[in-house]
Amino acid sequence: MASIELAPPRLTGMRALWHSTIGKKAVVAATGLVMVLWLLVHMLGNLKIFFGPTEFDAYAHFLRRIGEPVLKNSWFLWIQRAVLLVVLVAHIVASAQLSIRDLRARPTKYTGKQRFEATVTTRYMRTGGIVLGLFIVWHLLNLSVGVAVPHYAQARAYENVAQDFSLWWMNVIYIAAMLFLGLHIHHGFESATRTLGYHRPTRARAIKITGDVLAVAIAAGFIVVPVAVMTGVVS
Repeated sequence: MASIELAPPRLTGMRALWHSTIGKKAVVAATGLVMVLWLLVHMLGNLKIFFGPTEFDAYAHFLRRIGEPVLKNSWFLWIQRAVLLVVLVAHIVASAQLSIRDLRARPTKYTGKQRFEATVTTRYMRTGGIVLGLFIVWHLLNLSVGVAVPHYAQARAYENVAQDFSLWWMNVIYIAAMLFLGLHIHHGFESATRTLGYHRPTRARAIKITGDVLAVAIAAGFIVVPVAVMTGVVS
């Protein structure tokens, strides 16, 4: 008796979108833009450290207590963390799956002229993504738990940052990660606008300038804090 082969079930709706290359690119683009917006707000908040320990500690206290009038025990902060975690995981998973598909489709590396045509940021997007993923884990363990911060105390955010960046090797890790972040945004912003259908020839210059400004501003805004600690401006 001949066996009957059943066709695999067709995916529909969101599942079909997620499994498609276009859908994964859309997820990477949308989550990337969300994280850029969050990074910009986070960077601006970090700059409050230049107003002194009282102002910076009050800002950190506000972030921990926001939402308490409505949600007890500041659940808002945990909701924010959960949303950011989902966004980050979706970005990483979709990016990794796209990279695997790309490598399978092109098993041989670029050679000759093709290698020179690839931009620096494009060639290092995968490496930069891995570096940033590892840095995020380290950064959260360090400044949220105090893994490498002597005399860590959650209520003394200013002192925690000053102690953290008083270690030269910590500054090297942080500054290198922020440079990778700048390159990641530089390449990813324009790519995201293309994926989401916003890019047009008439907008190309404005989009490129916006991406470059965001990349430089966010990277520099984060880097200026450890530099200030190293030079004694923040101590």
